[in-house]
Amino acid sequence: MKILHLSDIHMGSGFTHGRLNPTTGLNTRLEDFVSSLSQCIDRALAEPVDLVLFGGDAFPDATPAPYVQEAFASQFRRLVDAQIPTVLLVGNHDQHSQGQGGASLCIYRTLGVPGFIVGDRLTTHRISTPHGDIQIVTLPWLTRSTLFTRKETHDTSLAEINQMLLERLEPVLEAEIRRLDPNIPTVLLAHLMADRANLGAERLLAVGKGFTIPISLIARPEFDYVALGHVHKHQNLNKSNDPPVVYPGSIERVDFSEEKEDKGYILVDLVKGKVDWEFCRLPARNFRTIEVDVSEKKEPLAVIVKAIAQKPITEAVVRLIYKLRPDQVEQIETNTLHQALTDAHSYTIQAELVSQLARPRLPELGLGQSIEPIAALETYLKSKPDLQDLAARMLETAEKMLGSEDQWELDELPETENLVSSVSAKSRRTQLKLL
Repeated sequence: MKILHLSDIHMGSGFTHGRLNPTTGLNTRLEDFVSSLSQCIDRALAEPVDLVLFGGDAFPDATPAPYVQEAFASQFRRLVDAQIPTVLLVGNHDQHSQGQGGASLCIYRTLGVPGFIVGDRLTTHRISTPHGDIQIVTLPWLTRSTLFTRKETHDTSLAEINQMLLERLEPVLEAEIRRLDPNIPTVLLAHLMADRANLGAERLLAVGKGFTIPISLIARPEFDYVALGHVHKHQNLNKSNDPPVVYPGSIERVDFSEEKEDKGYILVDLVKGKVDWEFCRLPARNFRTIEVDVSEKKEPLAVIVKAIAQKPITEAVVRLIYKLRPDQVEQIETNTLHQALTDAHSYTIQAELVSQLARPRLPELGLGQSIEPIAALETYLKSKPDLQDLAARMLETAEKMLGSEDQWELDELPETENLVSSVSAKSRRTQLKLL
């Protein structure tokens, strides 16, 4: 039988990376997520598959806006019309913050949508398909409140709670496995953080929630295929492929942490004891980061524009990050940068000032070098064209100050007061020019 396994739709995410479509009135990023989901459903109908497994996280939270729910439902309705059974697993973003219930998905069970099963608890579902029956063990996202009362975990460390959760989960899962029919195909559908997973955006999205499950707990011979959700990067955690333990990843890029990840879904061909699967890539919208350091460049604006031109930014979500010195700020024309980024779908521009304290302004005066005070002053004055007419007098005064063996006061040195006033005036004029 054929199964389509997808996960982590997060419909309604990333609006800051989009813009308003004047024709539809919708954010273009919402349209991107709908388009990717639509392509998954298109493939399910074209095969056609016998079953669709969704690994959780339909939306960014448990209470999505009505128009976002409608966009999600309109795509899954196509599976109902085609009479393709579907299992919707509850992920961490589908739950309320207290971890009780899958509010954003349980409506499908309440309405009695034909062929739809909501997996919000650990149990086994036996599903009939045109090519025979299959067992789907659902394991939704678990938090401490799922298995414990607040009193039980009071004054308990996260490590201790993690261990307690595993101790409670293991016998429950084992009991579920022992009740399985060994003669028909079996799939574990779980939304979890596995200990071998290579994490991405979900590292921050789920911080402080849930716990990590060892792969040995789920890579069991009783399962023909382990369909996972939660981690946004596609990967197979069981290199022996017996059984495959697969994250399909998210279907669209949520943010720049997923910039280099392929997005897609899994198509599974399954019979009892044998499984073939393939990752099917989706043409998700590209994210592009352009980083350039112009702090040592004579023409920083031209260097930035050239860096933009060298990247394929057409219809991509772009972030431009450039580093420069404070004295270079006036050389950057923001209108020129906006013009260079016109072909991007959306973009942000971030300037980062390089600290002048991190390195000497003049290489000749670098740390660890031995240089006499007068030589240092000469080097400094050579770098300041506006002080050239005062340079000789400053050097003369400095030599007198350093050469005197007796204590001295500024007013004892000839013309010192006038010289200081002249330098101060020059400095003020320089500052006004910069402003």
